[in-house]
Amino acid sequence: MCKDCGCSITGSEHTHNHSHGHSHDHQKAHEHLHHNPQLNDAKTISVIQKILDKNDHEAEHNRAHFDNHNVLGINLMSSPGSGKTTLLEYLSDIAEFKFGVVEGDLETSKDADRLKAKGIPAMQIQTGSACHLDAFMVHKGLHDMPLSNIDICFVENVGNLVCPASYDVGTHLNIVLVSIPEGEDKIAKYPVMFRQADLILITKTDLLPHFKYDIEAEKKEARRIKPNVDILEVNINDIDSVKAVANWIEFKRKMRR
Repeated sequence: MCKDCGCSITGSEHTHNHSHGHSHDHQKAHEHLHHNPQLNDAKTISVIQKILDKNDHEAEHNRAHFDNHNVLGINLMSSPGSGKTTLLEYLSDIAEFKFGVVEGDLETSKDADRLKAKGIPAMQIQTGSACHLDAFMVHKGLHDMPLSNIDICFVENVGNLVCPASYDVGTHLNIVLVSIPEGEDKIAKYPVMFRQADLILITKTDLLPHFKYDIEAEKKEARRIKPNVDILEVNINDIDSVKAVANWIEFKRKMRR
């Protein structure tokens, strides 16, 4: 994770230079790593922890921002290609709630453009080489998000089953997607990510006949890691499965209100 690999220092340094006066810590860490690449020494750990603490503080600020506008924030996390953007496109056609998206990708605005074409407010955050969004990046996206006109704000995180689990971006809930083509070992291999999940979506279930995938065993593994986690199967060719996701989100929204 980022607290071990250091990508939050070297990868997102350029992203953070624009605001909040915290680039100095990133620069210090970057210089220290340049001279000493060991990431497990006390000085480096101290600097990284300081960065994480600042991220957590900003995450609380983002949550307060959502709360002030009565908006439910949901962090969408998964491997690349699991279907996050496609799910959002389909939700826009059937959901009773209005939503916007803070979209995270290393490069391009392709996913944000897809969402805008569906009439969804979408703010693109390009992370460069950073393999996750953090609270400061999300805060930047919120400046241009019409929070007064939406019920839900999704944060579509960078496709990655490792680093996003370590960074609180200021949402209220986490939804983690895992697709059938990824294989039936991902939940066991990446427990930190799935331990953060409030809802796990097993996607592309229409492909089950073409893969060796024990879906019930995967559900059992997920509940071993987090006993009370909700799990839904999703197949975009079965609109009822997408409606089930919308209903889960709507229930959580009403509960929070």
